Amino acid sequence: MRLKEDVYAAVIKACGAIDDKFGKDIVVLDISEISPLADYFIIVTGMNPVQTRTMAEACEVSCAASGFPLANSEGAGTGWFLMDFTDIVVHIFNKEMREFYNLERIWADAANVRIDLSPAKDASNKPSHAEG
Repeated sequence: MRLKEDVYAAVIKACGAIDDKFGKDIVVLDISEISPLADYFIIVTGMNPVQTRTMAEACEVSCAASGFPLANSEGAGTGWFLMDFTDIVVHIFNKEMREFYNLERIWADAANVRIDLSPAKDASNKPSHAEG
């Protein structure tokens, strides 16, 4: 079993990799208390298929470097690309699919984790859960 701090550090790095590829509206949900599926969901919007693929590749490299290899993926080119890193699940949507599926509403009981993607961010900081 992995330490939650290690998973969180990988989430921070993955979000940074996605942000570097100009992912829009990055949301991190801590689902560990409400689901056995994973500890965290990362949800992001890509503006076009090329950007979506680039974000997915950057995320995969980042997670693998943190010790979280890709276990499974599906949906490339469909508007909803799902990447399963076991403890972290990444959802990369186009705008229309994100609005239609609205995972933030479906998983409203999950804690929304605020991620600071500023360059000076120290990944060892504890997660900050948003009120709501």
